[in-house]
Amino acid sequence: MWLGACTSQVGTFVQQFAQSWLVYDMTKKPIYLGLDLFLGQLPIMAFSLVGGVFADRFDRRKLLLTSQYIQMTCAFILTTLFYTHTVQVWHILTLSFFVGCGQSIGGPAYSALLPSLVKLEDIQNAIAMNSIQFNLARIVGPTLGGFAYTALGATWCFFLNGVSFIAVIISLYMIHVKYVPSKTSANIWTSMKEGFQFIRHREGMSALVVLAFLMTLLGFSIVGFLPVFVQQVFQQGPKTYQLLLICSGAGSVTGGLIVAWLGNLKHQGRIALLTMTALGGMITAFALSKWLPLSCAMLFTAGMATMGSASMLLTTVQLVVSDEMRGRVMSVYNLAFRGGMPIGNLLMGSLLIPLFGIAPAVAGAGSALVALALFFLTVQRRVAAL
Repeated sequence: MWLGACTSQVGTFVQQFAQSWLVYDMTKKPIYLGLDLFLGQLPIMAFSLVGGVFADRFDRRKLLLTSQYIQMTCAFILTTLFYTHTVQVWHILTLSFFVGCGQSIGGPAYSALLPSLVKLEDIQNAIAMNSIQFNLARIVGPTLGGFAYTALGATWCFFLNGVSFIAVIISLYMIHVKYVPSKTSANIWTSMKEGFQFIRHREGMSALVVLAFLMTLLGFSIVGFLPVFVQQVFQQGPKTYQLLLICSGAGSVTGGLIVAWLGNLKHQGRIALLTMTALGGMITAFALSKWLPLSCAMLFTAGMATMGSASMLLTTVQLVVSDEMRGRVMSVYNLAFRGGMPIGNLLMGSLLIPLFGIAPAVAGAGSALVALALFFLTVQRRVAAL
């Protein structure tokens, strides 16, 4: 499963490299870049709760297969549009939305399936290893994407992504799943309410959900707007964009390896908040830097902090959830975690960057993240106590 997911993620980042660059290059307007990112996440916000109910009712492997087939089809459609030279910006935006629809089905199923593949004491290591494969793909993907884009053209980037889904589809047919949800006669809304009640009554869970949303709202927009930094601040091209993506991904892999090496830690909530404080500082420093080597170092460190805090928060959630509730609870958590990204990207692209400029807008977000982490450390201490 790890190998299949890693291969598929490499293909996804190959496509994202070309797609983000082409959207901004075709329009020269940050709002379209933010809109593309927003539309890719919108279905996740709209449908993930239903996806969580499905993950607790149906075979999670079959739900994941459906998700992969949807995303693979979208990649091949985009390949055809570029090959025939008929692609327009609205085509890219529309397909981003449908990819998000597929991910809204697969995301909760994947989050619920992962812990059932390992023993309870290995969950944190499994989550860290999953983060490593995701961020390893962030390094390999842009590297291959940059090569494919410059040497072969954008069409090959989308084609390679489509082919990469075959790997995860094969792996899903090969794995042995220990837990299959039992059938229930309860309606969808009743099942959703059970998930919300679990979160409300379990100590610290509500605070974790709120923190996940605010962290991604403020801390994850930096990668989405790297093409703007590359063109406006550094006056460079796709190779510099590729370099920055690799630095961010390498930092995240390093952070994931450190978490996996450390194993089960006490006071994970407090450590996650301290790491989040460092993340906000690194984002602010990157935004204010105009020297490329320093910016690369800040992105590397920010990648470490991002993966360290995110892995520890996710582990804390997974350890207190039962298999019967895992799909619904993780759908709420993932909705909060991923929901902050499109809203933050849309606000950045449509309002803050046009109003203040790219560097002040991102620096402001980083400073706000520092203030948020300190608030949860010193005032609202439910997460820090976990």
